[in-house]
Formats: sequence, C-alpha cells, structure tokens
Amino acid sequence: MPGSEKIRVLIVDDIAETRENIRKLLQFENDVEVVGAARTGREAIELSVEVNPDVVLMDINMPDMDGITATEAIRKRNPAIQIVILSVQGDPNYMRRAMLAGARDFLTKPPMLDELSAAIHRAGQMARDEKAKATIAAPQMPGTGSLHMARGGFSATYGKVIVVYSPKGGAGCTTVATNLAIALHNEDTPAALVDGNLQFGDVAVFLNEQGKNTILDLAPRADELDPDIISEVMVTHTTSGVKVLAAPTRPEQAEDVTGEQFGKVLNYLREMYSYIIVDTSSYLTDVVLAALDQADIVILLTTQDIPSVKSVRAFLALADGMKIQRQRILFVMNRYDKRISITPEKIGESLRKEISGVIPFDEKIVINSINRGVPFILDNKTQPVGRAILALAETVHQWISKFELPEPTDSIRR
Repeated sequence: MPGSEKIRVLIVDDIAETRENIRKLLQFENDVEVVGAARTGREAIELSVEVNPDVVLMDINMPDMDGITATEAIRKRNPAIQIVILSVQGDPNYMRRAMLAGARDFLTKPPMLDELSAAIHRAGQMARDEKAKATIAAPQMPGTGSLHMARGGFSATYGKVIVVYSPKGGAGCTTVATNLAIALHNEDTPAALVDGNLQFGDVAVFLNEQGKNTILDLAPRADELDPDIISEVMVTHTTSGVKVLAAPTRPEQAEDVTGEQFGKVLNYLREMYSYIIVDTSSYLTDVVLAALDQADIVILLTTQDIPSVKSVRAFLALADGMKIQRQRILFVMNRYDKRISITPEKIGESLRKEISGVIPFDEKIVINSINRGVPFILDNKTQPVGRAILALAETVHQWISKFELPEPTDSIRR
C-alpha cells in the first residue's frame, strides 16, 4: 500500500519457534510491522484490543482456545481486523469453519514468503478500507449486532436475497451461484438456491438433482404460501442440504410464471432461509427484473473479454436508471487468467467500480464438476478456485452483517 502507514501484524502461535520464524520472514517487508505476538487464543483476543493490529496471523491448534474461536471473538469486538489462518492441516472443514468465523484467508504452514506477503497485503488493504467505512458509517449503525435483513433493513427474522447476474451470457453465473449457495449454507444459516433462468436454467443439472418439483408448483400459489407448501416443493440437495427451487423442465413453461409471482416467492423465502441465492439469465426478463428488485446484494459477474466489460458498463448505467444503488452491487471477476492483460484493477478503474472478488480460471476442476453434477466447493475447497468461492461467501457475509444496505427500490416495473 504505497504512501500509507505500515500494515500492523499480530502473530498468534503456541510454538515460540514458529512465531520467531514468521517474524523473521516479515523483516523483509518494508511496509509490514509486527506489533505483537501471542501464545494462546485468549492472549490473542487481549492483545488485539491492546495493539489494534490490521492483520492477525492466527494458528488454529492451540491448547486453551482454538484459532477459529479466537477469530470469531476478535472479529466480533473489532470487525475491521482481518484474520489470516495458518494451519498444518489443509482440511476443507477447517477452511470452511475459519471463513464462516470471519477469517480473510487460509494458508498452510509453513507458508512461503510470497504467499504470506500477498495474503497480508490483501488483508491489510481490506482492514484499512473497513476502518475507513466504519468511521463514516458508525453514527448511522445503532443495531450492528443483527445479521438478518428485511428489504434492506436489519431484522432477526428475514433472510437475504443474493442475485448472481451477468449481462453477458457465458460468464458462469450458474457455477458461481451453485457453489456460493453451498459455501453459505449451514445449520444456523440455511440457504435456498433459486433458478431464475426459467427458459434454460441448469441449476438442477449442476447439482444432479432433477426432481419433479419446480417454480411452477409455487408461482400459482404466490399469494397463499406457507412453510408446508415450500417444504413440499423445494428439492434438497443430497450432499450439502441446500434447498433448491428448479426452473421449469420445458422452455415454453417459463411464460407461466410472472415477474410479480416470482418476486412474491422470493420475498416469502426470506421467512424460511437466511440466504436466498438466485441464478439468472443475462436477458432482463420480468422474472430477472423482479429478482433484482428483491435483491439485497447483486453479484455482478464479468470476465476478461472486452464484450463482457462493455456489457457490464451498459448494465451499470442501466442500474443507475433503475435506482439500484451501487453499494448493493458486488462486482466480481470470474475465470481470471493471469496471462491475460485485462486485469481486475484495470477493469475497476475503467468502470469506476472496484472489483471485490476474483475467481481464478481452472477449466479442469470446473468443467469436471459440472459434468459430474458435483459443485467443486464440495471437494476442492483447498484449491484456488474453491478458496475464491469461500472468500466470496465471506465478503457477502461482511457486507450484510456490517452495513445497513438501503432498501431495494420498487421502481422497477414489469
């Protein structure tokens, strides 16, 4: 971070040699300052208050309190502090628990200097951004402890609608939506995955769950929904437990669902699920417009090709006209290939909208998962593409839990 203060780092590990080795590695980073070292999870919590680090390098396995519990406690006290987990185990369950607790990154011990440096700089920049936002937003946030949202305001009972959209076909909306839903889902925060591409939706295919029930079973009853009806229609993904609302089995049946009905179904699902992830088509049908109208967050996908960037630019202009607040749009680059010169930074500068998530290109893993009907997040969490989805899930969680998003507009007319 050129021209800024040093990134303040707290090292947490119960082994003195490990603490010292990490400290020595960071000596070569001119813009990083180690401000403390803790031997236990409880000591880490106390020191995080005392020295106010930007980044905590947190070991998982410690005798008094594990690193995930300590991470949760630190983030609860000061959400701006970013945690990078270090573990000798690359267990996907550890990674998922760490991300849900609020960790920003997950590295296997012993980390290489370049990957450790990159993780610290990413986390450090986020810490600075979060502190700056908190300073501005603090006077307007009396109820920051609540995690659930209802039409833009925090509530203890309503879930969040997260729409995955790209104005350019082939950007990977279904891949992102299916994997993100699984990453967000657990017993405490159940997720529902809704296929909003009613003509040619593939959500059920991607999950290998092509049941007989679809949105057609709910749309006619949109004004009389109840938990029993929802439970009867929703398909349960066998492996993850995510609830799925599939698209019609025949393209012509899409005309049997109106935008108004679709919007009412999404709104009712808020009462039963913490997260409602909606996959969409690139064409702005009445149903897609209804989904955008209901959305608490719009995950706007782009890829590295010029037509995709052009389409995103056009959509952002259109979104302004539809009064979709920019702060509700989470801009994400999918299939990022380092060999291509069109970088996330360049696109962000060009569109004046920062890219908040980058999902790397991994044709082998992604295509294989689609053909098998097994989302890659289930068995490739430790691979870069899996870690990117977990990071995206954490970013979504942070956006929702920290900031009160404006109420979605009702001005979109079908």
